[in-house]
Order: sequence, then structure tokens, then C-alpha cells
Amino acid sequence: MDDNNTPASGGFKGGLGSLFGGGTPEYSNTELSGVPLTGMSPLSPYLNVDPRYLVQDNDEFILPTGANKTRGRFELAFFTIGGCCITGAAFGALNGFRMGVTETRGMPWSKPRSVQLLNMVTRQGASWANTLGSVALLYSVFGVVIEKARGAEDDLNTVAAGTLTGMLYKSTAGLKGAARGGLVGLAMSGLYALYNNWDHLKGRSPSHY
Repeated sequence: MDDNNTPASGGFKGGLGSLFGGGTPEYSNTELSGVPLTGMSPLSPYLNVDPRYLVQDNDEFILPTGANKTRGRFELAFFTIGGCCITGAAFGALNGFRMGVTETRGMPWSKPRSVQLLNMVTRQGASWANTLGSVALLYSVFGVVIEKARGAEDDLNTVAAGTLTGMLYKSTAGLKGAARGGLVGLAMSGLYALYNNWDHLKGRSPSHY
């Protein structure tokens, strides 16, 4: 019968462990049961590392001194203008293709019809991209100027920039046209501000861009 709990066996293993430099003291369950564990942090069974050092309480990125955690209007201006140009070009291309198919319905599929469809798609795509890009440029410029003038970034800047953009874009149509454009800009910017703060109005933390 193999008895590994005898003192002789323990001494023999301890002697071999001391001889090869890998000996560790052996303790029975009875001896370990009396060791207090108060104040000891739990260790991972797979890594001999305190899990508290693996928890990131702070942000994982470093910001320059005085910088905000969210992008400002100047940084968002490039994304806004580019996104509006791409959206306008895509919408204009689809609208141009629809118009081209409608106008050339009586023509057979041939090279002249294909050229006419291509011209319509190109013309409408460029026109809508120019329109939405101009509106986005005006909105971004007004937003940046108002933010710098007020020294604050809130939804008031959004509503004011949208209203001024509509008024200036339709200013060539006279006072009534500028007033209608301002009302449209006010309504659209107000809806965007309402959507951006919907979580805050419902009692949850708002999601920032």
C-alpha cells in the first residue's frame, strides 16, 4: 500500500526538492483551514495576476490639455459637408435615372438612349450634391461662428445655425422666401435637437456623437 502522508515520505520529497531547488513546503488541509483570508484579493486561477490591475477605470485614450471628449463643430464640419455631398449625389443619380427612364420610355434601348440616361444621371447627381453641400457648408460655418461667439456648445447653436442657414439660402427669393427658409431651417434643426436629446428627455443618459 502506498502511503504518501507518512513523515518519511514527506521528508524524502522535501530532501529531493531541496536538492534540485524546486522544493515547496507542503501543508495539510487542516493547517490551511486556520489561515485568515481577510484582506487578500482574489487571484485568477489561470493568471497569477491581481484582477484589480486589469480593470480600466479611466479612459483608454489620452486627450491634449484643454481638449473635449467629444468632437466640436469644426471637426464635425468636414464629415457633415462630405456626407451631404455624397448623399446628394446618390439621391440625384437615382432621381436622374428615374427621370431619364420616364423621358425616354418610347425609345428603344440603344446608344442614344443610354447617353441620354447617363447625361440625366450626371446632371441630377451634380445638382443635388451641390445643393446639399452648399447647405451643409452654410450650416457648419454658422455653427462654428456661433459656438466661438457664445463660448458654449449646446442645442441653441444648432437651432440658430439651422435658422440662419435657411434664411440665407432662400434670401434671393426676397423677404418672404427668406422667412420661409428660416422657418424650414428652424423646424429641421429643432427636430434634430429633439432627437439628439430624446434619451435625456425620457430620463436616460443622452448619447453624444
